[in-house]
Amino acid sequence: MSDSVPAHCPGTDSSEAGKASACAGCPNQKICASKPSGPDPDIALIAERLAGVKHKILVLSGKGGVGKSTVSCQLAWAFSEDKNTQVGLMDADICGPSLPKMMGVEGSSVHQTSVGWTPVYVEDNLSVLSVGFMLPNTDDAIIWRGPKKNGLIKQFLRDVDWGDLDFLIIDTPPGTSDEHLSLCSYLKQARVDGAVIVTTPQEVALLDVRKELTFCKKVGVKVLGVIENMSGFVCPKCSKCSTIFKPSTGGAQKLAEDFQVPFLGKIPLDPQLARSCDEGRLLSDSNSPTMAAVAEVVKRIKEAFPQPAEE
Repeated sequence: MSDSVPAHCPGTDSSEAGKASACAGCPNQKICASKPSGPDPDIALIAERLAGVKHKILVLSGKGGVGKSTVSCQLAWAFSEDKNTQVGLMDADICGPSLPKMMGVEGSSVHQTSVGWTPVYVEDNLSVLSVGFMLPNTDDAIIWRGPKKNGLIKQFLRDVDWGDLDFLIIDTPPGTSDEHLSLCSYLKQARVDGAVIVTTPQEVALLDVRKELTFCKKVGVKVLGVIENMSGFVCPKCSKCSTIFKPSTGGAQKLAEDFQVPFLGKIPLDPQLARSCDEGRLLSDSNSPTMAAVAEVVKRIKEAFPQPAEE
C-alpha cells in the first residue's frame, strides 16, 4: 500500500470500502469495492478455529526473491527443535508453493476428516499446509485470479484442523496486495501477533521493503522486526563470510532504525543452507555461522512475546 493511501480509510469490512471519498486514488480501491459489503461471517469462524494457536506470525516482504520461504522454514525448524513446542507452517504463496519441497514432504497429501483438513506432519510437533500438496503434478501452474486465491487462503485458516499450536508461521507472497489484505482481514478477530519482515542488503530490495513496512502500519500489524537475509557469503571451505550485496544505503539495520522497529539480525548467504532447502532437511552443521545467526533471530523473536510466569 503506497504512501498516497489516505489516512481515513474506512476499512475493508465497511460498506463504504472502495466507495468513500477517502478511497479516491487508493491502488486497492477496485479490490475493496468488489467485495461483498458488511462483515465477513467467516472471520468469527476463523477466530474460533485458531483459538488454540498462541502466536501467529506473518513473514512478509515487499520484494520477491529475498528468501521469505527460506526464512519461514528456518523459523519453523528452529522453533520445533524444542519438542514441547507445537509449530504450524502455512504457505499463503498460492502461485509459488515451495514449502513442500523445502520441508521434505513433497508428494504428501492433505486428508479430509470430520473436523476439517489435516495438515502434513514433518515431525510430531511440526505441521505444514500448502496448495502444493493439492497439485496432481508439481510442474502444474496455478493460474488463478485474486478472489480464488483469497478463497483458498480463507479455507487454510477456517477449515484446517491446526490443533493447539505455540506458533503458526504464515509464509506470504511478495507485495502488498490481495493475499496480504485478505490475511489481515481474515485474522482480524484471531489477532496476528506480528510480522517478520525479510529483506536483502541492497537498495533495490529495501526500496520495496519500505512499502511493506508502510503497509503494516496502515493495516495495524505490529512489526516484530526486520531480518537481513543473504547478508554476506559464507565460504563452504573456510567458513569466512564475505560481502556480496553491498548495503549501499545502510542495509536492513538502517531501515529498522528509520522505521523505529527492531532489527532481528543478519542471515548469511550459505551454500549449505541452499542445499538443505533443496533436500528438504534441517541445516545440521553445528559449526555453521548460519545456524548461529538463525538461532539469534529466533531468540529475539521469542523475546517479543511475554513469557509465562514460573510457578
